[in-house]
Amino acid sequence: MSEDGRSDAPPTSRLGRLLKLGSLAPSALPVAVAQARRVLGGEPSEEELQEQRRRTAEEARKVAEAMLKTLGEMKGLPLKIGQMLSYIDGLAPPGYEEKFQEALRKLQQKAPPLDPKAAEQVIRAELKAPPEELFACWEREPFAAASIGQVHRAVTRSGHAVAVKVQYPGIDRAIENDLKSLAMLEQFAAPLARPYHSKETLDELRAVFLAELDYTREAQMADQFRAMTGDLPGVVIPKVYHALSTRRVLTTQLLGGLSYHEFCEQAPQEERNAAGVTLWSFMFLSLLRYGMLYADPHPGNYRFLGGGRVGVLDFGCVKQLPPELVAGIKTYIIAGMDADWKTFDRACIEVFGYDPSDKEAWDLYRSYSIELLMPFTSRAPFQWSPEVARETVGYLARGLKKIVFKEGNPLPNLPKPIHMKQDFTFVNRLQWGLASILGGLRVCACFREIGEEWVRGGLWPLPPPRAW
Repeated sequence: MSEDGRSDAPPTSRLGRLLKLGSLAPSALPVAVAQARRVLGGEPSEEELQEQRRRTAEEARKVAEAMLKTLGEMKGLPLKIGQMLSYIDGLAPPGYEEKFQEALRKLQQKAPPLDPKAAEQVIRAELKAPPEELFACWEREPFAAASIGQVHRAVTRSGHAVAVKVQYPGIDRAIENDLKSLAMLEQFAAPLARPYHSKETLDELRAVFLAELDYTREAQMADQFRAMTGDLPGVVIPKVYHALSTRRVLTTQLLGGLSYHEFCEQAPQEERNAAGVTLWSFMFLSLLRYGMLYADPHPGNYRFLGGGRVGVLDFGCVKQLPPELVAGIKTYIIAGMDADWKTFDRACIEVFGYDPSDKEAWDLYRSYSIELLMPFTSRAPFQWSPEVARETVGYLARGLKKIVFKEGNPLPNLPKPIHMKQDFTFVNRLQWGLASILGGLRVCACFREIGEEWVRGGLWPLPPPRAW
């Protein structure tokens, strides 16, 4: 039973959420131990290795199922983490990604919803009338549920099919308490973590995630992105019904089409290539021309409408980057395109904060950055795949493992901190998430040809938001 007296509502108090999250520990411990053995232990025999894999695969499945239940019930930040684990290749336990992600995939679109009465109470409080009076037709059962709200189908009085996103009662308090718990953990680990900018990262998470709670801002961002991407014919951004939207209720046009996983399974490769180009163009035109970062490349945020057209549904996690940071990113990409490695190295120092005096770490981070730039620098078509996407995380993880765990050294050897700007927290989320989305589609295209104009061009002023 939650603090609100409803058996299905997420806990909102700090203690209640910590206890709920702590219930996962017994399930996760065997997998953590197995992974630690892989990192720290000696070389096992082939028989021992097969048995370890069998046991860890079974434990990973159990952990994923426990996470599905617990994170789905908690909502908020824990559910966001579960969603990221479900689709970003390389974050799940190595060797068990597919089993782990398959179990968690339900969190992408259909987390456990609340009692329909809860949504109706929020609508009544926000719009001063019950949904039956506001809409010609209202479906009480939600068709989608996510980290901070659930979505109901409805029809407006003028006959338009809409999706109504309703915020969970008390979710603002729950997220605040999640952030306080993270702050407590950060303070506990401060002697080790602060040199690696843990406090700045937490401040960035706080600012962006709290902004997501304001659906009025999300509505404005949808109108802003519609204006910015007006010359990309494949991008479809649903109309916002502002008269039926508030801080905790958002009403938008209901899009048809296929979900991400349906599209991956059913669409021919030519269609997937066209949709992948649309997604890539949407992300990087917004970032490189206007400095606007769409930081939530989540499979549940897209509808695939055919002919390369993609509907983008969620504009809660959006950030405007400082102009000087966008200019630095462009300098780094242009240097890679032109094979100007002197300028590239200088950008690695000035933009990303890499330290050339730490040779091992410098070589790792520099080569990793070159790998990530391949879609931009290659003149030939670039082929995405799940394996390529997994490598965007795995390449760095393997390199850091070699630096930290030196053979014959019982203590970890931590690399010097890099001084990356705070705003890069969500740029990293974009690159890993988008790589996984395009990898699942197995997109093949000449991305350099598409984006070079935006890279080499200047930063444009934001156009006036376009409602419709």
